[in-house]
Amino acid sequence: MTPPLEYYLLFAAALFAIGVAGVLLRRNVIIVFMSIELMLNAVNVTFIAFSRQMNNIDGQIFVFFVMTLAAAEVAVGLAIIVAMFRNKESINIEDMNLLKW
Repeated sequence: MTPPLEYYLLFAAALFAIGVAGVLLRRNVIIVFMSIELMLNAVNVTFIAFSRQMNNIDGQIFVFFVMTLAAAEVAVGLAIIVAMFRNKESINIEDMNLLKW
């Protein structure tokens, strides 16, 4: 017995809402970064749920590409965060104004 599609969509909506709340409410760069990854995973759950519902593999292929994009984002994002931490010695978002003149 498999759960209905609505359960997967509610779970994905809850994950996405938690991610949005983390991006909007937190000031720590690492937590904001993790919240963005949580939103990407919520989209992946939605892709998989619809792929399974439609008996089509296209959603799983999209998940593969999204996970590849997320891995590249992690590599570049963490490198930027480490460079900014070495420069400012803080991971607070308000302290990250290096691009302002």
